[in-house]
Amino acid sequence: MEAVQLKNVDDLFQASRDDERIELIDGEIVKRPMARFGHSLAQSGLSGQFFPLSHQGGDGGWWIMTEVSVRYSEHHCPAHDLAGWRKERLPQPPQSVVDIRPDWVCEITSPGHERKDLVTHLLRLQAYQVPYYWVISPEDKTLIAYGLQGEHYQLVFAIECQANAECRSVAIPPFRDLPIDLAVIFGDA
Repeated sequence: MEAVQLKNVDDLFQASRDDERIELIDGEIVKRPMARFGHSLAQSGLSGQFFPLSHQGGDGGWWIMTEVSVRYSEHHCPAHDLAGWRKERLPQPPQSVVDIRPDWVCEITSPGHERKDLVTHLLRLQAYQVPYYWVISPEDKTLIAYGLQGEHYQLVFAIECQANAECRSVAIPPFRDLPIDLAVIFGDA
């Protein structure tokens, strides 16, 4: 029986010369799903609402990035839909793949790839001690937020936005001071 050869970050860099959207998940180079309108709407809508955080310095300032690759280990380097770092931990933006653990990650589910976001990423980010993890489903108009409690994630917030007025101004950890309009994210604004 032949041993499985895990791919590493160097293999990812070699493979990424093509125009494919790929990432490294647990030693396997994985093709990312083609971006759909609902996915892009959620990603850009959420990113736009975080704009004020990027202009804050010191305490409270954040780097919120889309489609950023984060190297957690030599065999695990996903490209997150959105990831954020407190500026007090990451004062200057990196020039390449980020080697510093994010303070927050948000993944937006894609049909047929839900397991990656709901199980694989959740377990890996928990193991790497990422303080907050959000999962958004454009199809279901839901947002689920997890917060690290000790070594494990606990549900800290969940909402379904089906013509729900409560979705217009929502405070979700770790951004309690910045109400988010989920109607914008789900195209209901």
